[in-house]
Amino acid sequence: METPSQRSEQPSAPFALGTFQTADAGDAFPGLVVGDRVLDLRQALPSAPTDLLAVLAEWQVTLPELHRLASDRSRPGHALNGLRVLAPVQPRQIFQAGANYRQHVIDLEVAHRSPDDPRSPEQARAEVAAVMDRRAREDQPYVFIGLPSSITGPYDDVELPSWAAKPDWELELAVVIGCRTHRVETAQALDHVAGYTIANDLTDRASVFRPDMPAIGTDWLRSKNAPGFTPLGPYLVPAEFVGDPGDLQVTLTLNGQTMQDESTKDMLFGVARLIAYISQYAVLWPGDLVLTGSPAGNGLHWGRLLRDGDVMEGTITGLGGQRTRCVAPRQARGSAQ
Repeated sequence: METPSQRSEQPSAPFALGTFQTADAGDAFPGLVVGDRVLDLRQALPSAPTDLLAVLAEWQVTLPELHRLASDRSRPGHALNGLRVLAPVQPRQIFQAGANYRQHVIDLEVAHRSPDDPRSPEQARAEVAAVMDRRAREDQPYVFIGLPSSITGPYDDVELPSWAAKPDWELELAVVIGCRTHRVETAQALDHVAGYTIANDLTDRASVFRPDMPAIGTDWLRSKNAPGFTPLGPYLVPAEFVGDPGDLQVTLTLNGQTMQDESTKDMLFGVARLIAYISQYAVLWPGDLVLTGSPAGNGLHWGRLLRDGDVMEGTITGLGGQRTRCVAPRQARGSAQ
């Protein structure tokens, strides 16, 4: 049951958290990952949490207990390679930062240019770069909302819907909220973070803009929220083990070829600013996700979009790695057999 990513891309932290299932497909359970062992937190914590949301609901109280459990090597646990690794958390809400990596947006805008655009690629890049610099000065992030039903596990196959004409990848740093967060200032925002994980925000580029409703703009429901379009995990790594979230390397390979390889330093708005901004307009709850945007190197930039059989592997510094295989719709697979 163990995958190459589980063997070679474990998080570097003393411990991490996840959601797991035994080989007999029993109930999913929240687990504490220490090396190659997983401790079932339903039995190890006095509160007997049934999922990771319950662990996060009492994060400040539970975190010291997790430290104690991780240091106690006498407790029995499951072998990690005998478990199925599920998405670490099933959030109530997903907030997604759009256009948050400077070079990524420049590349996308150039790739989306109309065939009759009179500007040269260099002129277009310069104009979009000026827009991004203005956005940074104005300090107004762009955030939209995703659906929890799009989440899948870090090693699960992802079905590419038949209607998705241009499926693409977007590896992102995902923030996991650790307490109720409302109207916080940027200086205090990181105090509200439980930890970090990896998300791949798959997007059908053909559905992003509605040609029948150009004045409305983007259609994030259709382009980003198909079942399985958000591979998440493998684990939640506590914030104290991650260091500066503004200085992590985000790397995605497609069939072994590096496509994205950029630092979170390229973000226009950092984690703290995004949380503070969102919290002015909405309440964030423990376990909620903030996806921080994706760096340059998506498929539209390379002229190579996702297709049946493709394998994406994504890593972020200290957070481990995920491995996702793309498959054709079930009906199409059946007709090909």
